[in-house]
Amino acid sequence: MSAKKSTTFTRQDFLQSSAAVIASSAAVTAFPGMASAEIEVPTQFTEYDFPEDWGLSFKYEEDAAKVRLHMITATGLGKGAEKMETYGKNMKKEMIDFVSYYRRFPKIAGKPSFSTLYTSINVLAGHYTSYGFKYPLPEKRRKRLYQEYAEIDKSLKRGR
Repeated sequence: MSAKKSTTFTRQDFLQSSAAVIASSAAVTAFPGMASAEIEVPTQFTEYDFPEDWGLSFKYEEDAAKVRLHMITATGLGKGAEKMETYGKNMKKEMIDFVSYYRRFPKIAGKPSFSTLYTSINVLAGHYTSYGFKYPLPEKRRKRLYQEYAEIDKSLKRGR
């Protein structure tokens, strides 16, 4: 009698190997940016050039780029920054005007740049509503916003 090695595959073996595959693919799906480079969060500042170009031109690409640049400055303002409250009030009005105008157009509202910018606007406007205009954003929120600003920039450069 020869001793034959059993090559049966039990249901438990199948479920264990399937669970490992599902868990690893879920991690890749849930965290797609993990392999990409980290966004460097600049230090907060208190001195800056106060913009005079508030408001919309009603040309989406120009307005999106301008709102994004103003939001980058707003995100970087540190405690005690000159005209921080005025900047915040102007920023909130510009963000509301931007969303109120452009979300009415399905071709624009469907663009990746618009949806990411809309998300960023909600984050910054929520901060202003909860904490007021005089308090800088916490580090964790700033990091997420800078990541979104980079995404918006890429989308705008691609015309999306």
